[in-house]
Amino acid sequence: MSALALHFPTRRAVSLLALAALGTASCTRLDQTAGAGGRHPWTQAGELRVGSPDEPDNLNPMFAHTDATDQIDALIFAPVFRYDPHGDFVPELVTAIPTYANGGISKDSKTIVLRWRRGVTWSDGAPLTPRDLRFTWRAVMSDRNNAKSRFGWDDIVAFDVPNDATAVIHLKAPNADVLGCFGGGGGSAYPPLPEHLLGKLPDLNTAAFNSQPISSGPWLLTAWNHGTSLEFAPNARYWRGPPKLKAITWKIVPSPDTLVAQLRTHEIDLLPSVADTYAGRLQDVPGLRVVPHLSANWRRLAINASRPALNDVRVRLAIAEAIDWDRMNATVYHGLNLRAHSDIPPDSWAAPSIPFYPHDPAAARRLLDAAGFKPGAGGVRTNGTTALRFTISATNKPGNEQAEVQMQQALAADGIELTIKNYPASLLFAQNGPLYSGRYDLEWSIDTNGPDPDNQGSWSGDFIPPRGANTSFLRDPEITKLSDAAIRTFDRRQRKALYQREEMRIHELIPVVFLYWQRAVAAYDDDLHGYRPAEYITDNWNSWEWSI
Repeated sequence: MSALALHFPTRRAVSLLALAALGTASCTRLDQTAGAGGRHPWTQAGELRVGSPDEPDNLNPMFAHTDATDQIDALIFAPVFRYDPHGDFVPELVTAIPTYANGGISKDSKTIVLRWRRGVTWSDGAPLTPRDLRFTWRAVMSDRNNAKSRFGWDDIVAFDVPNDATAVIHLKAPNADVLGCFGGGGGSAYPPLPEHLLGKLPDLNTAAFNSQPISSGPWLLTAWNHGTSLEFAPNARYWRGPPKLKAITWKIVPSPDTLVAQLRTHEIDLLPSVADTYAGRLQDVPGLRVVPHLSANWRRLAINASRPALNDVRVRLAIAEAIDWDRMNATVYHGLNLRAHSDIPPDSWAAPSIPFYPHDPAAARRLLDAAGFKPGAGGVRTNGTTALRFTISATNKPGNEQAEVQMQQALAADGIELTIKNYPASLLFAQNGPLYSGRYDLEWSIDTNGPDPDNQGSWSGDFIPPRGANTSFLRDPEITKLSDAAIRTFDRRQRKALYQREEMRIHELIPVVFLYWQRAVAAYDDDLHGYRPAEYITDNWNSWEWSI
């Protein structure tokens, strides 16, 4: 949805069989250069050139709000845990992920023990210990620092460091979200910061470190040429050993057309995210590999359940059944994406089993009749006091309007008048904009999940704006109770059962209709090896393994 939504409890790739089901023919067409042997004349051995449309706003993740920062920070910082391509934790600064079984999580779920990896250092040679993580917690919670979010960190009431190999974290209440604070990027996930450099500063807001950080990860930032590029060299002190590549150049190219052109001419070697409208231009480029993969982005129709008429679940269900969602996915969105039935990815350990809404305009009309809405002037249904006239809002993109027109035509056939009223993204998702203020009827956009399935911030009655991102304004006690219970245990079996019940309740009450999970496309020189696009947050999760 918006960056603001990431400040509240966040939500959260496909099995091989499911990936094949996304479209075998399409994969074959796009991936026809895979397996080309030998080094191409344009390949610079050991040196990787990555293209990006955006530049970081800050390299200290406590203060940064952009995806570009997440990408760069994955190169230069070592988090407590990283995420693998499917969103599962991988130990980084610790030797194991804490669980009930290994004693890392207490039976009452209120104490977390982190077993620290010995011998880890910062790039300047100083030891990197749990004391740095404790310092980070204190920095996040300090009123002197303008941290973008304290979510999760503010559930920690005490942080003990009995020795350099152990951190003991005490929670005021069980909260599975806290583990995400120590993960690799996104939302309020921050890696340990160096206490030996920052500990004596009055605050961190303007620290030189924020643009010239030392490294704990596989790469050293050697130059930030603002507006042009960032340059990286191997970190010889990285605990895994230096990465295989000799250098990475992260080129800042704002124009998507120019990025694709530079990939075609081999001025860059890797474009991690290619818009589907550009993928066709790359399929026949010699020496280029184009790889589709599932991403944690989902498109949906949000319904403001607090609005007149829309507060009747029968009207919301009629809207869901009047529209041909399969047709929309196949035409407007070219059939590239995987149909969605919930906001938990289909390959997640918490993925629920939820039916799709049938396309049944006749059933939709019967629902509207039962709700007391009869055809009136101009064919628009009314119950005598309220007519079924709604607005739909999205960002100003051509694809959005095509989808909105399809919805407009489908609903008109059932007596619902839909007016399109789109906005710039900066206005639609602003804290005082139509979405978070509730001044909208229907809204069409893409939301993004974190690796954990927690979706409390989106659907709980406790997180109605301005207290959260529940912009459907649905206040359902059962959803509120289930979504809260699901984060009060670290037991995945219990959490999965709770999410099944919660998602079924969302399906019944229809504050949203899910359309698809986005299928992202990465394109790169087929001399690049070890690159594995990820579903969540960053494709740079294993950059030490890359070679070219």
